[in-house]
Amino acid sequence: MKNIALALSEQTGDPPVKYSLPNSANWMRTTSLLVAAALIAACSPAPVQQESAAVSTVAAPVQALERVAPEAVGMDSDRLDRVTQAMQALVDEGKLSGAVTMASRDNQIVHFESVGYRDIEAQAPMTPDTMFRIYSMTKPVTGVALMILYEEGKFKLSDPVEKYLPELKDLQVFTGTDDDGNMITEAAGHPMTIRELMNHTGGLSYGIFAQSPVDTAYVEAGLLDPNMTNAEFVAKLGQIPLKHQPGSRWEYSVSVDVQGYLVEVLSGQRFGEFLDERIFQPLGMSDTDFHVPEEKLNRFAQMYVYGPEGELIPSEMFDGADFTVDMTFESGGGGLVSTANDYMRFSQMLLNGGELDGERILAPLTIELMRRDQTPAGLTGPMSGAGNGTVFGLDFAVIQDPVEAESYSTGEYYWGGAAGTWFWIDPVEDVVFVGMIQQAGQGLPDVRSTSRRLFYQAILDPKGV
Repeated sequence: MKNIALALSEQTGDPPVKYSLPNSANWMRTTSLLVAAALIAACSPAPVQQESAAVSTVAAPVQALERVAPEAVGMDSDRLDRVTQAMQALVDEGKLSGAVTMASRDNQIVHFESVGYRDIEAQAPMTPDTMFRIYSMTKPVTGVALMILYEEGKFKLSDPVEKYLPELKDLQVFTGTDDDGNMITEAAGHPMTIRELMNHTGGLSYGIFAQSPVDTAYVEAGLLDPNMTNAEFVAKLGQIPLKHQPGSRWEYSVSVDVQGYLVEVLSGQRFGEFLDERIFQPLGMSDTDFHVPEEKLNRFAQMYVYGPEGELIPSEMFDGADFTVDMTFESGGGGLVSTANDYMRFSQMLLNGGELDGERILAPLTIELMRRDQTPAGLTGPMSGAGNGTVFGLDFAVIQDPVEAESYSTGEYYWGGAAGTWFWIDPVEDVVFVGMIQQAGQGLPDVRSTSRRLFYQAILDPKGV
């Protein structure tokens, strides 16, 4: 569908670019906080005298993400309701089919609302347990999976990717074309590192955000075809030159799909198996997977794109995209479906320093590493901090200057998905916000910015001032 690249760009910060790709590569586009679970000891009751000893009792641990009144965590209910009102207004105006929004503060849920329809044509209402295509919100999950292996000593961020994936050894770098249109290449100044793979400065591309011979080669190779394995994807990628010298610029790319295969190589497991065993099961993310099983199809949201007059048209974003089938390719860059509640549990784990309800996924310092600026010194252009106050960590964008970024807290980290989903994590205000919609194309309202402003104006007891 036309104008899908604009929707993608609104989520990622890339400039909108129109594109048209042949059907053979359509699937490519479907691909792109842990509780310190505080053991809160209750105030000790007055000691009960026994014959020889005093006995005191301690309250059980408080479970994460219980629903509380906003006032209990320094927020105003009436003001917070403006988020729901804004989403409902967008539904009433025909700009959204429906939405689910969810927010936490201080490890407790303060907002969890659904408006509109999961399926307009069927008049099926949007419900809190609706399942969504989260596309590039898969990327932070993949990053966490890879960092689990980092904590086990399986690699260093400075290691060359080719050390573990020989399919990517000795990659050449595109420099131009000759008179016949053939690509001219040169040797890479250094091998792409795992850090560069995780911060999108490794020289890879996506094939959909820009026009170049390298992007065309991605399309013609049918990268991210749903019927190929992760290994086959990387083997095909290894036949195409890098678009830029590693470390020279930030470009949104298939890097996180490569990370998915790297998880397979380092762990000895299929990527999906690793995610389920090490992340989804421990965190209770029972509705997150690479497809929607038949018994859950009645909760799967219809995807909509915008027609020429701004009307909502039921359609997948890309021909051939089918999240009801368990495809061979497990895309680390954009393959997951999930719910607002599941993604809240994942995000709260991150905010809590790697743990949720007693289940530790990562260490606190590893989370800190992921949300630091990991881009090369002297980087210019996107994600360099210049002009928009935003840099890039390890599979997250990070707010470095809230004024430039028109945000609220230094160190906020976030990302979004091509079908309109979005989330952010604010360690200063102890906040997680997750938004789920299923729309793409020109005409998509700026739900991320709107929800951010309306959420923060409800905080009456700020921590960052």
